[in-house]
Amino acid sequence: MLEGCFTEDSSDVHCRLREQLLSPEKELAAPKIGFAAETAGFPDGITDRLGRDLLQHGLGIVHLDVPLSNEAFQELGSTLGTAIPETAPAVQPYVENGFVLNLRADAGKTPDVDLQPFAVNPLSLHSEGSGRAVTEQPRYIVLMCLEPGDASASTLLVPMSEVAAGLTDEDLRLLSSTRYAEAPGVPPVVRVHEGHTTFSFRDFQQEPLRWVCTAPGATESAVNGALGLLLARMYDARNASAVSWSRGLLVVIDNTRFFHGRAAGLPRAAARTRHLKRLRIR
Repeated sequence: MLEGCFTEDSSDVHCRLREQLLSPEKELAAPKIGFAAETAGFPDGITDRLGRDLLQHGLGIVHLDVPLSNEAFQELGSTLGTAIPETAPAVQPYVENGFVLNLRADAGKTPDVDLQPFAVNPLSLHSEGSGRAVTEQPRYIVLMCLEPGDASASTLLVPMSEVAAGLTDEDLRLLSSTRYAEAPGVPPVVRVHEGHTTFSFRDFQQEPLRWVCTAPGATESAVNGALGLLLARMYDARNASAVSWSRGLLVVIDNTRFFHGRAAGLPRAAARTRHLKRLRIR
């Protein structure tokens, strides 16, 4: 088994691409999926539409005329699977009913990973729960907007299929045998799930990523090269789309088919703070 460490250099291609993609000035197209008709409450048609779109696209989007109550929000989540409780101590002030996380952008700028969902700084691209075993990772991320805010930051989506298409067979071979060294039991960086190429990976930015690789003939240079190319493909703006939030917008992301992140908010004082609600579904 080969052990190594990936540490980015400011001259790496992905660093420039990341800065551009996460910039509040970067304009991206909306996801290429239609909105369901605006609708009130929680009709049966919403879950049917979401189920079809998730199966076909890995993404579901509906626009409600009013946001769902916590109870209805959790009921919708239960049609997709089992909600994962929010147990991190740092986020407890934002948790309702044990499962609903209130994503209010009121934490300023912070390097704390647990608090970054509430910060105004950008959130690097990642798959949710990449440092956990597959059975503990969410399958779906459900986001619903209560208040878009004055300086709202868009949610970025990058299809894993497009990222995989930009990697060579050798890169995929190496990454399919590479995992985080400090998280035993986690899956490899890339695997095949339900016929789709799936990544369990997040951009560690300036933090060193310690890894282990079991691929025959692997070298530290080759694995680090594959990780660098993976990051460059993740931040290729040609593959990215952006969700611009409005009240009542509800988005479901298949965590096995999309990386997601957040652009920086606009650099101005906001009278209204962005407020989303989130469920993670196993």
